[in-house]
Amino acid sequence: MITETTAVTLRQNLGDMLNRVQYRRDTIVITKDGKPVAALVDAALFERIRSMQERFDALCDRISKGYENVPEDAGMAEIEKACALARQETADEWRSAGRLPPLAPAPKVASPRRRAAQPSSKTAKAKPARRASGS
Repeated sequence: MITETTAVTLRQNLGDMLNRVQYRRDTIVITKDGKPVAALVDAALFERIRSMQERFDALCDRISKGYENVPEDAGMAEIEKACALARQETADEWRSAGRLPPLAPAPKVASPRRRAAQPSSKTAKAKPARRASGS
């Protein structure tokens, strides 16, 4: 469970908070002036986070080396395109496995309606122009 506490409360109840993290595997978010500034997590979770951070940093380095001669806009567009394709493939797999509902059929596009014939300018009555009163 994730709970939030102030730095003052953490200081006053450190022993209890440590027990909650160690034995109940809780995570405690510590706030200062209403803003989160730190988190108290159990050691096993912290090791997993650290391991993932190292892998993430290595992946970022590989990506940045692979795209170092590509303009940023072009690189971001390629990454967005790849992400969209991966999301679509995952959604399709999940739909076929029944984990997502099927897509609703596309709405039918109605044929354009013909406009009613407009009266010709000869038969249309002209409205008199309003004059501004300004004597």
